[in-house]
Amino acid sequence: MDDALSRRAIADCTQRRDKAGAKPGAKPGAMTLLTLCLAVLVAQVDTAVVNLATRPIGDHFNAGVIALQWVIDSYNLVYAVLLLTGGLLADLYGRRRVFMVGAALFTIASLICAIAPSIAILIFGRALAGVGAALLLPASLAIIRVVWHDEADRGRALGIWAACNGLAMAIGPTLGGLLIHHFGWRSIFLVVIPLSVAALGFAVTSIPESSDPKGRHFDASAQIVGAVALGSLAFAAIQSHDAPAIAVIAFVIAVLALIVFIRIESKHGTAALVPLDIFQSRKFRGAVTATTAMTFGMYGTLFLLPLTWQSTGRFDATGAGLALMPMALIFVMVSPFSGKLTQKFGVRLVTCGGVAIIGCGLLLIGGSAHRASILAAEVGLSLTGLGMGFATGPLMGAAVAAVAAARSGTASALINVARMAGATIGVAILGAIYAVAQGGPGGLRLAMLFGGALQIICAAVAYRTMASRQDSPK
Repeated sequence: MDDALSRRAIADCTQRRDKAGAKPGAKPGAMTLLTLCLAVLVAQVDTAVVNLATRPIGDHFNAGVIALQWVIDSYNLVYAVLLLTGGLLADLYGRRRVFMVGAALFTIASLICAIAPSIAILIFGRALAGVGAALLLPASLAIIRVVWHDEADRGRALGIWAACNGLAMAIGPTLGGLLIHHFGWRSIFLVVIPLSVAALGFAVTSIPESSDPKGRHFDASAQIVGAVALGSLAFAAIQSHDAPAIAVIAFVIAVLALIVFIRIESKHGTAALVPLDIFQSRKFRGAVTATTAMTFGMYGTLFLLPLTWQSTGRFDATGAGLALMPMALIFVMVSPFSGKLTQKFGVRLVTCGGVAIIGCGLLLIGGSAHRASILAAEVGLSLTGLGMGFATGPLMGAAVAAVAAARSGTASALINVARMAGATIGVAILGAIYAVAQGGPGGLRLAMLFGGALQIICAAVAYRTMASRQDSPK
């Protein structure tokens, strides 16, 4: 009896420690946030700069277009496939532990890419980096949810964390161009290694460990079906431009796999890979809707606007990159203040209002597509950056705050799935509208007007959803 009581007492103490994620009364410091921000910068800068290196990589290895496409897409595909796994592992085995494993894998992968003797090894390195990112990014958001107990402090942390995404968008192309020009394409992989090593080292002392399995376990069948659904969706986006028929097949497979996944998860209840009762939270559903809409418009714009500029001869690749800069810069400047705005005006108004502002930016870009001046397009891009700055951090915060801390890793993974799904569907649908309208300014106009209108509708739906009674984490 005494032994049983002792074991129960130890278990209760462990559970309380894991739920808190830190010692009672402990307050996270600047080093904790710096460590998490380094992880975001590592993943996002790496993604941004690799796109610029495809031509010199192709020249070096004498590689064709398909091989070069997989240098980019192997990362995206593996990241998508393993997102849910990364979130679950963080909850089960420790968020700091999974964060550190992700940082270590990203470091190793970057080194492999930097010294790759063949295009096949380079593609393998990029895929391994996708594994690292799938562990690193959901864990970093989950850690913010667990470590920052005060809502205002968490909002400030999320604003700065989100600003790092914009910072990567702003500095990535410029940094990549300079490195490739002066030091060759291998330097773009070497430059992120010190950052990922620093994140790994700082995590040891700056991030408290936390985990909370709560009867959940690694479910192989759900993992496989979920990976098929996410992987097929990502593959559909990859093939949507070169092989639309294959993309349609992949999308149908993704939908079917999603249906099977939901049936599997409904049988497992609270022990599921993705406990479906998470979606009973109206705040969580609203955050997912708004996040999907946000990336739908943002990535559709990032794909179509420079494509139109370059195809019409207005700008070359460098000029198009510079012309996109206002969006990234405003995103960076606004994001750190999103927490204060949320405290003052409420998460519903700031997030849904931000998505609606992005929609207005798209409408302005579409309405000015035929104009000789790009001034209106630049204002539209500025509105897009403003809306992203308002919405990104608070949306991430709303999603993970809508569930219990024990499920923060899963919630983090799901909101990242929403980001990926919105981007994938946005590029595919808006790209298809652009193509049907024969491209050029006319295609851009139609795609942006449709995208802007849809975003405003989604913002209204999310606003209505989140207006209902406040959900308390279960």
